[in-house]
Amino acid sequence: MRLLRPQDDGEFSLVEFVGNTIPRYAVLSHTWGSDGEEVTFKDLIDGTGKTKAGYRKIRFCGKQAANDGLQFFWVDTCCINNLSSAELSESINSMFRWYQDAARCYVYLSDVSVSGSADNDEFSQRWTQAFKKSRWFTRGWTLQELIAPASVEFFSQEEKWLGNKQSLEQTLHEITGIAIQALQGRLLSHFSMDERISWAAKRRTKREEDAAYSLLGIFNIHIPLIYGEGQQSAFNRLLREVRDDNSINLPIAKGASFDSHMEEHNLRCLPNTRTELLHHI
Repeated sequence: MRLLRPQDDGEFSLVEFVGNTIPRYAVLSHTWGSDGEEVTFKDLIDGTGKTKAGYRKIRFCGKQAANDGLQFFWVDTCCINNLSSAELSESINSMFRWYQDAARCYVYLSDVSVSGSADNDEFSQRWTQAFKKSRWFTRGWTLQELIAPASVEFFSQEEKWLGNKQSLEQTLHEITGIAIQALQGRLLSHFSMDERISWAAKRRTKREEDAAYSLLGIFNIHIPLIYGEGQQSAFNRLLREVRDDNSINLPIAKGASFDSHMEEHNLRCLPNTRTELLHHI
């Protein structure tokens, strides 16, 4: 796992850790900008990312981590070498755990502004409506970024603190449909497959296969990434793993088979068949 660390000159360096040597760290949760806007692993290595709009988010995360006494932090855009398919696959299969193990998760909401607020009531009303409509709640990857960490804090585009997962618990439940117990950290194995799938029903991913890959941590399963296989194939493989994992709570009658459950809900994964699951996602 690579982590970012501030340098004396105000820039950042990448430090790699393995095994049990990983120090306490913060993570950034955000929505990606347009192609070319985010700072990549190569940008950091070459020192060419400082002019990109996404560099501001890295600075924000580093500053907030330092305020919380954390020397290291992780940002998905630049801590993973996306040019390596093997590293990308390992990282995505590890990502839920990385968020879960983070000391702090900072959610940067680029489409929520608190500028011009005159008093506390206006401040609250102004950002609350924008908060509920934020693009962050529509993206596939941010589902696990909300559920996995114990500490999740929300910030406006001006980097103003809006609240955390505890203070905003009811609002988050209303926006996402995620059970409050899940937001409070209850083991996901206590929630049925259908319920967990429903949490992702209105979310989207840029790459079609990521609609399935972004759920790996939600079901605590691991599969190789095969970009280009298509959404249907990716879900076929994900659901085969779900079927074979006896720890996953399937909402079916005692003694019924996984396949009968899939048939009942029109979810049987057959070649060239669009499942109801894909309609959900």
